[in-house]
Amino acid sequence: MRKIFGALFIAYGLIVFFSVMFLVLPFIIISSFIPNKYGATIPFFFLRVWSALFSILCLFFYKVEGREKIDTSKPYIYVANHGSYLDSTSVVLATPSAFKPLGKIEMSKIPVFGFIYSRVVVMVDRSTKESRSASVEKLKELLKRGISILIFPEGTMNRTPNHLKDFYDGAFRIAIETQTPIAPFVVINARNLMPRNNPLTIRPGIMKIVFSDPIEVNTYTLDDLETLKQKVYKIMEELIIKNQ
Repeated sequence: MRKIFGALFIAYGLIVFFSVMFLVLPFIIISSFIPNKYGATIPFFFLRVWSALFSILCLFFYKVEGREKIDTSKPYIYVANHGSYLDSTSVVLATPSAFKPLGKIEMSKIPVFGFIYSRVVVMVDRSTKESRSASVEKLKELLKRGISILIFPEGTMNRTPNHLKDFYDGAFRIAIETQTPIAPFVVINARNLMPRNNPLTIRPGIMKIVFSDPIEVNTYTLDDLETLKQKVYKIMEELIIKNQ
């Protein structure tokens, strides 16, 4: 019975997801061609509309703590845990400032959604060194323009029983090289509401998003990359344990 409900709920969710997508699609397309900073903030506004309508209609709700710690007048490298498809709406609604995320190029192949995806993310093909290098340069350029970015440091969805997977270096290397503060936060309960390993157990519910104090990196060099990475890992792991 649980799986039947899950299948019906997923079908309903997909209808809502794509219906709202078509509603905001023209606005995202048009605003994404704006060349200055507003070319990121305006599409992000419509992404928030999309995420909010989808969440309300599917009975997903959010409680956000610590958002006031973020100074919206400057760019950050947001880093978050990644354990569910629901993370995509969670991070959009929770962050206090617009950002451009780093995303896998495979997602751009999904009909309709892939087009929007390609307009609002910095895509990377992790299988090629050239694509990885190009995406890093795009992310650095966004930070220079005062636009925040978001990276899931685990790289892919966490399917393990652990709170977090090992982190990749990318976000922390970019932070040090551009001297951009890191804003860690965690999404709690998304894995329970829609686990990646068993999506048919999906159910409505409340997710909690908790922000840590931002981490300034002006005292770090590339020699300290591992230290910085482990510091952020520990902060995020402790937030997850404390708020479960």
